[in-house]
Amino acid sequence: MRRWIRYHEPATRWGKMFLLSVVVGILAGGAAAGLHVALHEGVEALIGRFSYIGGPEWCTFRWEILLLPIIGGLSSGLLVQGFFRLGPGHGTNSFVSAFHEHGGHLPLRGPTVKAVAAVGVISCGGSAGPEGPIAALGASIGSRLADVAGLSSRQRRILLVAGCAAGVGAIFQCPLGGALFATSVLYRETEFETDSIVSSVIASIVSYSTFMAVFGFGRHLLQGAESLVFTHPLELIPYAVLGVVCGLLSIFFHGCMHTVESRPLRRLHLPPWLVPGLGGLLVGLLGCILPQVMDARYQFVQNAMDGRLFAMSGAMGLSWGQWALLFGLIALVKCVATALTVGSGASGGLMGPSVFIGGMAGAFVGACLMAVAPESIPHEIIETTRRALIPVGMAGVLAASMRTPLAAIVMVTEMTGSYGLIVPLMLVCVSAYLIGRRWGLNPAQVRSASESPAHAGDLLVHLLESYHVRDLMETRWPFRVSQSVALGEMVIGLSSGSRPVFAVLDEARLAGVISIPEIRRAVGEPGISEIVIASDIMTSPPVVVYPEESVYDVLDRFRGSNQEVLPVVSNEQEGVFLGMLPRDSIHQVLRRHVGEIRRHLYSEHAGLQAIEQDEQLYQLVAGVSSVSMDAIQRIPVPLEVANQSLRGIDFRKKYGMQVIGIQDESGQLQCPPDIDRPLRDDQMLVVIVPQNAT
Repeated sequence: MRRWIRYHEPATRWGKMFLLSVVVGILAGGAAAGLHVALHEGVEALIGRFSYIGGPEWCTFRWEILLLPIIGGLSSGLLVQGFFRLGPGHGTNSFVSAFHEHGGHLPLRGPTVKAVAAVGVISCGGSAGPEGPIAALGASIGSRLADVAGLSSRQRRILLVAGCAAGVGAIFQCPLGGALFATSVLYRETEFETDSIVSSVIASIVSYSTFMAVFGFGRHLLQGAESLVFTHPLELIPYAVLGVVCGLLSIFFHGCMHTVESRPLRRLHLPPWLVPGLGGLLVGLLGCILPQVMDARYQFVQNAMDGRLFAMSGAMGLSWGQWALLFGLIALVKCVATALTVGSGASGGLMGPSVFIGGMAGAFVGACLMAVAPESIPHEIIETTRRALIPVGMAGVLAASMRTPLAAIVMVTEMTGSYGLIVPLMLVCVSAYLIGRRWGLNPAQVRSASESPAHAGDLLVHLLESYHVRDLMETRWPFRVSQSVALGEMVIGLSSGSRPVFAVLDEARLAGVISIPEIRRAVGEPGISEIVIASDIMTSPPVVVYPEESVYDVLDRFRGSNQEVLPVVSNEQEGVFLGMLPRDSIHQVLRRHVGEIRRHLYSEHAGLQAIEQDEQLYQLVAGVSSVSMDAIQRIPVPLEVANQSLRGIDFRKKYGMQVIGIQDESGQLQCPPDIDRPLRDDQMLVVIVPQNAT
């Protein structure tokens, strides 16, 4: 059975990852559903009792609004920093850091505690989102399952990303968007973690289905946007303006977070668990001015989009210019309030606030459009565009702050159910990303996969995965003996210094192997070589490989056995010996491939040859330890000695310098030089110049 599994290892590995991705999806979807219920009940029981944060009210002071964020911040500080001694950091950045720096390890305890604390913070009016914590919780579920299943670090990272995709796909109700987000948020540039896409899609589908099975299918995060469509090229003008606004808001958001995290609160030298309470006090003050900044469930965004906001008590009589001012203020104050909440150390995420801020950016541009639009344009067209600007803006800030433009397009499309806004979504997300990508909210992101420790050596790994054992094995292995062969017969004819590995056969089947250490121990006893036979000293059962396995998969067996060759046996014919796989054949493949890469590199980037030449010189100097790098120079061949040899010139006596190498016009370095070959005027001499030479 073990042989069958190893022989079919690629298919077995994919099946295992598929099943684990399904389990990750079920668990993450269930966690998201539980978090959603807890958040709904908590908001209704606490901040929702004292203020309707989805309405237009402002400057309504109440002691409950001031004090509740303090309670939420202190409870989070005591639970996270005080009791569990966990460090700060929002969910998405913790996930990114775990992928790049910690081998995919994200302990389950931290995200679980922070998710629970985030429910308390948000229920008390803290300006944070639940999406980041559930993304980190899903990622930690994937990481933990990988540890339980005994997977490699590479596979652990795949399940880590799949868990994040499952969390985002469920809580945002966007299965495809969740998969794209989790695989792209790892990098500052528009790259995807391609190894994780399949598992992420599977986990996200399952988690979304689990989540929607609890709350009902057919609903979207933002209701009433299904009918919104892009109908005229002139609509691109307000969308272009919106892209700029979203990009600038993401920069402002980053500045607020950076300021709070790095400067004022740390100068107070307060206990870490107390700082979130101070942040909550400031958020409470802002909430008394604009309670909308405490909205973590997009109620205010929903009311602004479907128009109910403008018919509420307190909203009558406001001009569109005044509405634009209110929406703009809410967007800016939301940035500050979120920075004071999450930046001070309270639990919560930044994805939800990014979406809310984007919605306010769209509402701001829409109100400006309504204020300046000429009366000749039908009201229905302007109103439709005003409404559509809100979901498009949600994607814009998310794309810039998380550096995920493509994922943001798909996420908002699924969150709203509106597939008629693809064109404006593309324009706004790309333009906002180009403006704000230098100032993202996840400092753990790296520029691209080439800079991630997770992808160190990917080129060589993929190369070795492309070769199978059958491609490199030696089928005509000369050292084959039967079990009954005496030790003396085995060693006859062996050359001095050779280190063979004997394959001991039982007819055609491999019974064991004998290497030099076993032979040396046996030969050390006088007269033993004629008594001992191969079956007495062979290693059985030996470590074997199969012809269909990839070369990369057998590397660990080389390391564990510490052998230079491994026997290759047939899986179909029950252990029939087929040959040996030498470790040196793998080295040859690597050397040949590196040489090809070097040749292609120099043909495409000729300037890099100078660096290679300097490296050759450095290696040359390293071998002459008494000579400093400053004493090594390149000089052209003097014209008067061209076509003469170094032996005939006596270069050292004539010029006072020692020639240690000759470099031709292609950059190839000959060291030591051929002293009898005539010099050419297109060559360079590598010489040691005495320190006292002038």
